[in-house]
Amino acid sequence: MGPKRLNEEWLKLLRQSSPDADAAYSELRLFLVRGLQKALQGRPTALHLVEDFAQDSMLQMTRNLSQFRGESRFTTWALAIAIRVAFNELRRSRWRDVSLDPLMGADGFAKVITDTSVDGPERSLARKEILKTLDAALRKLAPKQRQVLIAELRGVPQEELAIRMGMTRNALYKLGHDGRKQLKRKLLASGLSWDQVDWALQPAGD
Repeated sequence: MGPKRLNEEWLKLLRQSSPDADAAYSELRLFLVRGLQKALQGRPTALHLVEDFAQDSMLQMTRNLSQFRGESRFTTWALAIAIRVAFNELRRSRWRDVSLDPLMGADGFAKVITDTSVDGPERSLARKEILKTLDAALRKLAPKQRQVLIAELRGVPQEELAIRMGMTRNALYKLGHDGRKQLKRKLLASGLSWDQVDWALQPAGD
């Protein structure tokens, strides 16, 4: 259970500047810290970051109060934002010190994206052929489109990729969208469907 205030009371107080508003802000922040501690119990190395996550989510939430529709308790909505902020930041932190240069290296996409050595002979051969075709199709794209698509396929978060490439999220989305359309056309021209590519990208046993 969250702090016992009505949704309308939360919205009113968080839009004000008053001692009561400060008290509500502190109350909600403490609730988010406790909620994040529970949500991150399985990630003990992240527990020391819950204060930062709570503060970041409070800033994001107070800027977007108009988006609250009242379909749930306000505290439920706020905690959902905090958890999303926390997990997005944890995903980004995985890549923060990882160079994206290998994604554009001479070894090509097929060697960077996955290891086929754990497959059986037939699956390994099929995956290698599909990844070889995918690699060739990617090389025909513009360099930035290629980098975006390879990074996305590797699981690099959009926020981190936008920062690395010095682009806005909207510009990155358009670049990736245009690149995906071109890539799918090139794959179809080579006789490959995206379902086949998706299969080749899955680890053995999937």
